[in-house]
Amino acid sequence: MVETAGLELISTAVLLLGQGYRISYANPAAENLFDQSRRQLLATRLTDLFRDSERLTPALELALAHKASYTEQELELHLRGKGDGVSRLVVNCTASFLESASTDDPQLIVEFRHIDQQLKIAREAKIAEQNQANRELVRNLAHEIKNPLGGLRGAAQLLEAELSSPSLVEYTQVIISEADRLQNLVNKLLAPHKLPRYARVDIHRLLNRVLQLLSNEFGTTHALEADFDVSLPEVECDAEQITQVLLNIARNACQSTANQRNAHIKLRSRVTRQVVLAKRRYRMALELSVIDNGPGIDPAILDRIFYPLFTTRNDGTGSGLGLSIAQTFVAQHFGVIEVDSQPGRTLFRIILPFAHPAEHLLEADRAERSTV
Repeated sequence: MVETAGLELISTAVLLLGQGYRISYANPAAENLFDQSRRQLLATRLTDLFRDSERLTPALELALAHKASYTEQELELHLRGKGDGVSRLVVNCTASFLESASTDDPQLIVEFRHIDQQLKIAREAKIAEQNQANRELVRNLAHEIKNPLGGLRGAAQLLEAELSSPSLVEYTQVIISEADRLQNLVNKLLAPHKLPRYARVDIHRLLNRVLQLLSNEFGTTHALEADFDVSLPEVECDAEQITQVLLNIARNACQSTANQRNAHIKLRSRVTRQVVLAKRRYRMALELSVIDNGPGIDPAILDRIFYPLFTTRNDGTGSGLGLSIAQTFVAQHFGVIEVDSQPGRTLFRIILPFAHPAEHLLEADRAERSTV
């Protein structure tokens, strides 16, 4: 028999498998990783846990056939039956053969090392660096455009005052109108650089405001759903900026599902635990989600959707600034935006600290002083 007492204490998820890859033991870390109790896991086939188990079975088969250990690096798996929850796992998986006394004993020990957090931090750092460079470039261009644009509009107004022909005045009106449109675009490019003004707010007041605005615009074509955890505490944020973040993402979701039947948009609020935001670990944080049942986002462009001026709409209605502004506002709140997309379901997850990090530093400083 395999001694399992030591497995109870380790931080990586460990499963023991018997005939047919049935789970005969799961340690607490496995319960946490797969979000199932030990009772639920026992006697379940390991391959039944995942929607894409074919990625995992080669390592299991090789370990059994050669009575050895095999490791799969950066294996991406999706849990079954997670509903709106997080289904994607990125793990290093090692399957090892066990020399059992009888065929009734476990034959394989499988260890899952969850590396999604490390990969996510590295990916977010890279994306944030690239986006910052893009934003600085766009901001500099906006400043360069702003001054000559004002001169162009002023010259058109002076010219209009000197013209007597209505047909010629019409041309100057086009110049002034287009100059105003460009001025509005420039202002939007520069607006995200305003620092947030923090205050404690009820996040559901903001969510309900967004739902009302969406209902006014898309209520006849979309089913809008609220899924709120009303027990959440107040959050310290800039109410206008976070409202704009939610509205930009939700409006994108509505527009991406505009041409399909039974379009459905859900706004959800939850607590998430043990997260790292801006290189600081939080025991609890706020999680806001916008979920749609649209066609999903092409994986080839997933890393570019937050770039300034990047848009997938070809009808000329998209400025390509909505998601870029949303990401800037969230970053200024020391939070992150995560995206999980597949055909039929796209989830934008906004994770924010409940309080400004400076408050945590002050609390830690007070605690340290009190012990001296």
